[in-house]
Amino acid sequence: MIEETVAKTVVVIPTYNEIGSISSVIERILNTDAAANVLIVDDNSPDGTGDLVDRMAADDERIHVIHRTEKNGLGAAYGAGFRWALEHGYDFIVEMDADGSHQPEELPRLQALLADGCDMAIGARWIPGGVIVNWPWYRKAISRTGTFYSRLMLRSKLHDLTSGYRGFRAESLRALDMNAVDSQGYGFQVEMAWLFERSGAKIGEFPITFVERAEGVSKMSTGIVIEALLKVTGWGLSSLVGKAPARLALPARR
Repeated sequence: MIEETVAKTVVVIPTYNEIGSISSVIERILNTDAAANVLIVDDNSPDGTGDLVDRMAADDERIHVIHRTEKNGLGAAYGAGFRWALEHGYDFIVEMDADGSHQPEELPRLQALLADGCDMAIGARWIPGGVIVNWPWYRKAISRTGTFYSRLMLRSKLHDLTSGYRGFRAESLRALDMNAVDSQGYGFQVEMAWLFERSGAKIGEFPITFVERAEGVSKMSTGIVIEALLKVTGWGLSSLVGKAPARLALPARR
């Protein structure tokens, strides 16, 4: 088993116009875990986010940057980041939002679950101890409804399928063909969790404090919500008729 004290962790953060928050998020991650690395996947942000993180990376070898030439979705950005992380030999690969909604100070709890043998660890808002700060009622309603519907359609026991604060053991993530994951936004997070859960992965959940962004503009849109609903419906119906995707060949249980 990979020990938490020696595991190489990288936090993958997709960015698009996050110049107001990204430097603080990076600094908080590195202050929380001095051994962690950060990988920014920037989708050609016109506000200068890419230039800012380039300057930070020039001053700190723990910071890395991938520049993509177009903005074609969260799933594609994470796919690029995951491939880079696997190629560079990291043990734990973590997702975190760029806007400060996820608390970097909670990273050690995520790492502890992975070190304890979880294939995936999810920071959950909808379990005891989970807290949401400054979200309007309709955002809570959308998230809760989406989670309930996803759990029902996919027969999932996970409590926060749409959470974007999560991590993977590299050896488990290698079992996934990222080219086969084509959904974005909420749909991407649900699809990843569902593929791991239905494959028998060991998944740990821990409560998080989620804080509404103070800088920038939310990337959530009606289109993202509709895409997620359609994808979840399709996956659920496919499962009922025996046409769900093949299960992942995960490493043997430790």
